[in-house]
Amino acid sequence: MNVELRERQRLLVLEDIEETACLIEKMLSRNGYRVTLAKSEEDAIWRARSRPPDLILMSLGCAPDQLLAVANRIRQDAGISQGVAIVIFCVETIPEGAVMKVGTNIYVTRPDNFNQLRELLHRLLWNGTDC
Repeated sequence: MNVELRERQRLLVLEDIEETACLIEKMLSRNGYRVTLAKSEEDAIWRARSRPPDLILMSLGCAPDQLLAVANRIRQDAGISQGVAIVIFCVETIPEGAVMKVGTNIYVTRPDNFNQLRELLHRLLWNGTDC
């Protein structure tokens, strides 16, 4: 894929573990994405309002139903379009490698590796392919 095209894609990453957030930011930035990090739900809402993302990637240390509620609150409170995908990743309760649609343009995944996550982001951002 053309890196110049991908550079227009802005990702908001909500991750509460600083080391993990930094690693994700480095990997996604190397792949040409513009990455904004948020450490909390409130921080994500503020950042999404000020610079609307093309996709939200989130992982927090809470139960899957709580994660879905957080995703919906971010979308609503920040005024994020239903067309913007939200990907909740590293959910321990689903099998490794799985991707499940759990709401309107909200997905839960537990990627085996970064390549799998990268391919999912590519499908959602560029192909508009539903999982």
